[in-house]
Amino acid sequence: MKRALISVSNKNKIVPFAKALNRLDFEIISTGGTYKKLKQNNIRVTKVEDITNHKEILDGRVKTLHPKIHGGLLALRNNASHMKELADQAITPIDLVCVNLYPFAETIKQKETSFSAAIEQIDIGGPSMLRSAAKNIESVTVVTDTNDYDQVIEELETHGDTLKETKRKLSAKVFRHTAYYDSLIADYLSETPYPEKLTNHYTFETQLRYGENPHQTAALYKQTTNPYALFNAKQSNGKALSYNNIQDANAALNILKQYTTSPTAVALKHMNPCGVASNETLLSAFLDAKASDPMSIFGGIVALNNEVTNDLALELNKIFLEIVIAPAFTKKALTTLKKKKNLRVLQLDTTQPNTDTQKITQINGGILVQDVDDYLVNKTALKCVTTLTPTDKELEDLLFSWKVVKHVKSNAIVVSKNTKTVGIGAGQMNRVGAAKIALEWAKDHRHTKDLTLSSDAFFPFDDVVKLAHQYGVTKIIQPGGSIRDEDSIRACNELGIKMVFTNNRHFKH
Repeated sequence: MKRALISVSNKNKIVPFAKALNRLDFEIISTGGTYKKLKQNNIRVTKVEDITNHKEILDGRVKTLHPKIHGGLLALRNNASHMKELADQAITPIDLVCVNLYPFAETIKQKETSFSAAIEQIDIGGPSMLRSAAKNIESVTVVTDTNDYDQVIEELETHGDTLKETKRKLSAKVFRHTAYYDSLIADYLSETPYPEKLTNHYTFETQLRYGENPHQTAALYKQTTNPYALFNAKQSNGKALSYNNIQDANAALNILKQYTTSPTAVALKHMNPCGVASNETLLSAFLDAKASDPMSIFGGIVALNNEVTNDLALELNKIFLEIVIAPAFTKKALTTLKKKKNLRVLQLDTTQPNTDTQKITQINGGILVQDVDDYLVNKTALKCVTTLTPTDKELEDLLFSWKVVKHVKSNAIVVSKNTKTVGIGAGQMNRVGAAKIALEWAKDHRHTKDLTLSSDAFFPFDDVVKLAHQYGVTKIIQPGGSIRDEDSIRACNELGIKMVFTNNRHFKH
């Protein structure tokens, strides 16, 4: 008779699994709550303490850490010495282990959980049994995922044992599972943002159709419970999100999050905003954002911070969009948007906090880790460095433009007017080039007076100021900090331009 050890926190599907093992003539041994569950369902089961001849101690902290358990798990069946030792010690081999761990992750998600309560949810015996079983890969079947129950039973019924490749697959899954579990605990206990060993934890969400390009495979993994994450969006229409959709939607949300006081629309394409606008109504804001770059918005993403009405839905439907994101949609608006079969409609509460604290970037052979750039300068922190000073209304325009340029690839220049973008220069090798793109775009769309210009980093020379003046810029916001700041300040004073410094830059690579 083969022996199975079952000790599970998640008891979903465990009763039919154990019944099937009984039917296949497995002797089942178990612990605590699992033993009671199986016994209540008329399953033949023996307590672990009856096998070890030792009661659970320390409030259950020690119950399976015993040679009669781990010897039965680790002994090599094809090793005569090992098998003789088992016989001498009256230890029965264990052929199957079904264990899942204390719900540590679920426990620490609850705000009221105390430190001591969290510590008690650190499983010791469970990971030890899993690792012992997974190490003896040739002989022991180890199951930690309820989704694998059916395959294990099917192979036992068909072949009398699980297949070698199945044992290997399940063993690998165990070590991933325990590594993930330990990383959660390490993060919970850690007091440094940059530990000597970095063990991030992610769970598989879905396979994507492809990556950035059709020849690349891709998948989506989830890490946090961030309430502002795209994972929490409810999709009401359209096919599954692609790799590029997810990247762009996430970027659009990060921009939108900064605008909390006025109805705001963000249009985005290829990770850069092509139009951002705030206005008295969401419809007006969208129309302004669309007008900022009516060409680039085609095939892009629109993120909105208020409820979408049918009037707005009708406008959205006039152009080809990949995604529309908003906190709410009227029933009529949803009906209208669903007329576009492939339009992905996502509902996400845009008032929720963004709780991610770090950004990770992959490089060859490693990663870069940094704080999330969540700094927002306020009006009182701005330093006017020119003779002419901006009015409150002008400061509002300057801050609006500054919030946009923060999310544009460096070198970045944004030109705006009356809380709407009218020209964006992104990702150029020099700042003058970025400025020329943004200013020419504004000029081509007849925006040539009283413009606001923002720059994600300081001006090393006064060339951007002089160029901006030629295109009708009257207000500039930039970090400052160049050794040649005085040149730019002097040029502004000579040309009648108001300029403020934020004293922080927003490079985005």
